[in-house]
Amino acid sequence: MRAVVQRVSAARVSVDDRLVGAIRQGLLVLVGIATDDTTAEVDWLLDKIVNLRIFENELGKFDKSLTDIHGELFLVSQFTLLADTSKGRRPSFSDAARPEQAVPLYEHLLQRAREHGITTASGEFGAHMQVELTNDGPVTILLDSKDR
Repeated sequence: MRAVVQRVSAARVSVDDRLVGAIRQGLLVLVGIATDDTTAEVDWLLDKIVNLRIFENELGKFDKSLTDIHGELFLVSQFTLLADTSKGRRPSFSDAARPEQAVPLYEHLLQRAREHGITTASGEFGAHMQVELTNDGPVTILLDSKDR
């Protein structure tokens, strides 16, 4: 499982000119689910995301987490994070989970985030989305469950 975590002051997602969701201060997370991922990777990733200390304290140091600031979370499924570009010029997505596997894991991620009491928005799985964000910092962190 891979994630691109972006600290944002605002983010929104639209599908066919229809607003799907929006958040204010918090994290926009693009999530790629791999063929070998399970709920264990989902739980690890969510714990990492909500506890990452990437928000500044009064001294300007990264010391606060999403839960500390009562921030919002926007989770967007993005299979292209699993692209293998090691051969040729066309990416291979063979490591990305098929929808029948990925959808339940993505829904588990959303459910667990909401169980933490975090205001959570989501993209529309499998849709062509327009993602707008104001990256605050900019701060962008890459997470991979294989690194745990």
